[in-house]
Amino acid sequence: METRVAVIGIIVENKDSVQELNAILHEYGEYIIGRMGVPYRARGISVISVAVDAPQTAISALSGKIGSLAGVSAKTAYSKLGNE
Repeated sequence: METRVAVIGIIVENKDSVQELNAILHEYGEYIIGRMGVPYRARGISVISVAVDAPQTAISALSGKIGSLAGVSAKTAYSKLGNE
């Protein structure tokens, strides 16, 4: 199955959504290469980046589920290359 490398940028403005966000990330854990979270206390938000290597459909589903959470925004940047 062809996979792509992508980075999902996430901004969490509603801390009540964090538990659900973590559950979604756990559900897609097999595709996650790594993640980095930075709490921005001055603004009361968190900025998270998640690197994945997954089929296009899984990346789209993951990003969509994250973006549907209340007070959470997600954008995805894809690599230009697939499996070689």
